[in-house]
Formats: sequence, structure tokens, C-alpha cells
Amino acid sequence: MLALLLPLLRAFAHGDGGVDDALPWLVAGAAGAVLFCVLRVVADPIGYAAAATIAAQLRRRLMTHVTSLGIGWFTTQNKTRLARAVTADVGDAAHLTVTIGGPVLTATLFPATVAVVTLFVAPPVGLALCAIAVAAAIALRRAARVSADAETRLEQAAAEVAGQAIEFGQAQPVLRAARSAAGTGRMRAALDRHRVTYRDGMRRARTPFFVYSAVVSVGFVVTLVLIAALLDADRIDPISAVVLLVLVSRFLQSIGTLIDLIGAVRAMTNKISRIERLLDVAPLPVPAVPATVISTPEVAFDDVVFSYPGTDTCALDGVTLRCRPGSTTALVGPSGSGKTTVVRLIARFFDVDAGRVTVGGVDVRELDPRVLLDEIAIIFQDVYLFDDTIENNLLIARPGATRGELDDAARAARLDAVVSRLPDGWSTRVGEAGARLSGGERQRVAIARAILKRARIVLVDEAASALDPENERAVAAAVAGLEAPGRTTIVIAHRPATLETADQVIAMGHGRIAEQGSPSELLRTGGTFGRIHDRLRADRSWRIGARR
Repeated sequence: MLALLLPLLRAFAHGDGGVDDALPWLVAGAAGAVLFCVLRVVADPIGYAAAATIAAQLRRRLMTHVTSLGIGWFTTQNKTRLARAVTADVGDAAHLTVTIGGPVLTATLFPATVAVVTLFVAPPVGLALCAIAVAAAIALRRAARVSADAETRLEQAAAEVAGQAIEFGQAQPVLRAARSAAGTGRMRAALDRHRVTYRDGMRRARTPFFVYSAVVSVGFVVTLVLIAALLDADRIDPISAVVLLVLVSRFLQSIGTLIDLIGAVRAMTNKISRIERLLDVAPLPVPAVPATVISTPEVAFDDVVFSYPGTDTCALDGVTLRCRPGSTTALVGPSGSGKTTVVRLIARFFDVDAGRVTVGGVDVRELDPRVLLDEIAIIFQDVYLFDDTIENNLLIARPGATRGELDDAARAARLDAVVSRLPDGWSTRVGEAGARLSGGERQRVAIARAILKRARIVLVDEAASALDPENERAVAAAVAGLEAPGRTTIVIAHRPATLETADQVIAMGHGRIAEQGSPSELLRTGGTFGRIHDRLRADRSWRIGARR
């Protein structure tokens, strides 16, 4: 539309018809203005609707993708990355696309259009504008690199502050009971690091910002001198000079706004990069035609070697074992001996480095992951419950279960006594992560959920050393109730009662199997299992005596 200034001014200055000569150009300008307004009115709602749609689609894609990842990927750090990506990064990237996409396009396309028009009006001025644009692009690229690095560092510092804030909130009962200000000190240190990072980023950004501003300012002076020289040499008329001054000022104004937008552009780019890094995480490999049938719930390890990602230490080294259908296997050993790793590899949290883990005679890597997990119920020491009712926490295992089936599972897991004494019974909400229930009650819910699922393989971390005697007896009875014909139960055992009733015991040490056999056989040998068994009995007697 600014290009219409030249014919309009010439029509008024030189045309005999006055307004009549200028009318076509006025109509064209008015039409352009109306079209611009209509496009703005239409584009903004469409843009925000598109941003919401993109955000929803990205969130669905992220959630779909992470369900294909091995469960071992879900470390604390990766869960934080996922939560940040699904909430902040996706929403911010979509919003920034709408809010800065238009201004960025305007700040780049408008100067390009002005430069082209100026080349026709006064080629020397047009070439000068092109040179200014090139110099500005070089300075802007440098500013973009500095901005990207500063934004990344600031984001890391902000993530640390957020983590410390969460820890500070969760640790309030401990901090107040101990009357400690340690948590406050860590929080203050994180805030100090965030402030230093922000200051450093601002300091480093000053130089490219000033360089860019200098390019724009010098460009303005150069074009003014050039227009004056052309006018003085009669190479352009006064009307052309006025139009050129308007075009140059608008060109430089648009170019100048890019430095203010670069921070937002880099923030958007970094957020998109974090989302892409999550989407680039390779899922567990699945064959083109995976096995979809598990004939028997037999679990076997054949010379398995495994190290956790990022470590050089073998968590398992040459482990061979077999758990037959209908049997209960107890895993014992000191912390770090490999017991939990065995359980994780059965559920394919990770893939082995060497050897094979088979279920029903089929390598777990050849099985459809959904089929494998349908056959497995996992009860770990740290039971997670959703902030919902007890009933709905059980129905996660089998949504179509009847009330009778719920009651049967509750009785088998000794959960019925808990439900009966709660004010709302089955409709009682358990709180965030099950916080309204005790540790033993949460474990009973988890066991009932495993029973309701009717999985043929049950993996249990029976850690109940911190439970009171009533919950300990109830959980022990519930674990014993998991034994059933056709069901393979593997328990990381911590109680002599569980060890004595197991069909086989596998004692582990340093990632290897120290010994295995029936409890009676291993007790007679007086080896690793015998020492662990005696220590557990002594520890349990001491704890019972202390509680009395």
C-alpha cells in the first residue's frame, strides 16, 4: 500500500484532474485497507483455533509415543521432561506460533517488499536497503545464537528452581519436625543460580543487541545521505524523495523489530526441540509380526547379561533360572544383588544385553508388548494409586469387573477389612498417590488389583519391613493368596514365612545366582540362603519384641 504513495502524490501534484486522477489509486488503497482488516479479523481466531488444535494433537502424539517406550525409560528425570513437554512446552510453542508468527512474517516480508519497490523508484537506494538487510541478518544471526544459549541455560536454572520448590513443599513435614532450614537453603541457592544465569544472559545479549541497533541506525543515516545526494543531482524529484523517506523509515522500523522478536523465536525453537527430542526416543523394538499367544506362564532366563543404560557395571551377569507354571519363586539377596533387575527384565522394562528372557518359551522381545503386559501383574514396594476411589483404582486392572468380582479380590487381598471400616466404603477417595491410606493398605489395594486382573504371572516386591504387625500379617496372607494353579508368582522376599512356603528360592549376589533350590534343601546346606534366613528371623523377632 505504501507503494501507492508515489502515483497518488504525483496525481495530486501534476495531474489536471486533481481528485479524479487520484481516484483509482485511492480506490485501490481503500480496497487494500479493507482486505487487510478482513484478513486480520479472520486470521486471529483461525490462528488461535489452529494453535489449540496443534497443541492437542502434539499432546496426543507425545502420550501415544511414550506408551511405546520401555517402562525403564520412565526415570524421575525423564518423567519431569515428559510433564514439562506435555504441559508447558506444547502449550507455549503453539501460543508463540500464533502470537509471534505474524509479526515475524511482517518484519521479514514487509522490508523485502519495500526493497523491491524502492529498486524501481530509485535503484541506488534499493541496493542500499538490500545491503542493510544483509548486514542486519548477519548481526541477527549472532544475536540468535546468544539468545538460544541464554534461553537454554535459563530454562535449566528454572527447572532446578521448580524441582527444589516441589521438594521444599513435599518435605515440609520433615523440615518442620526437625526444625531444619536446610530445605530453605537449597531453595535459596537455586534461586541465586537462576538470578546469576539471568544476569549473565542479559550481559552477553547486550553486545549483539547494540551491534544490531547500530546497523539499523547507520543504515538510516546512509539512506538519508543517499536520497539527499540523488535529489541534489536531480536524479529523483521531490515527490519521489518524500516517498523514499517514508519507505526507508518503514523498512528500518520493520527490520528493527526483529531484534525484539528473536528471544521469543528462540524460546519457541527450544521448546519445539525439546518436544522433538522426546519424540525421537526410540521405542522398544517390536518384530514386524510379533507373537500374540503365551501358551504357558513359564518364565526363564538363559545366560542373561544386563547393564543399566549409562553404566558399565553388570546388574546381571550370566543369570540362568526357570520358574515353572503354578510355582512360587522367592528372590533373596542384599541390596544391589540383582533381584529387582530380574523382575524388571521379565516385564521388559529393558532389553537384555546378552542371553534371553522367555515367557511361555517365547523371547519377550518377540512378543507383542500388550500381550506380555496383559499376562503380568506387578506389585512393587512403592505402590502408586490414582487420586480416585478404591473401586476405580481396582477397576484399572479390569474395567468390566462386577461387584462380586471386586469383593472376591478384596477378600483374597485382605482389603475387605479396610473397605468396611472406611466411611464411604468402595467410594472412598485415596488421595494423591494414595496418601490417605497407610503403606500396608496401599499394598493390599495393589494385591487386590493384581488378583482382579487374573494375570498368570505376578511379580511382587514383598518389602514389608516398615509395616506394623497387623498390616504385615495381612500383606503376608495376601501374598500367599496369590498362589494358584496355573499362576507363576515371583516374590522379592523379605519374610521367613514367604521363604519357607516358596517352591524354590534363588539367592543372588553381585548380579549372579549364588544358589538355588527348595527352601529345605538350601537350609541344609547352610549357605547364602541359610544366613539370610537366620538374619531375617532374628530381625523379625527383635522388631516384634521392640513393638511389644
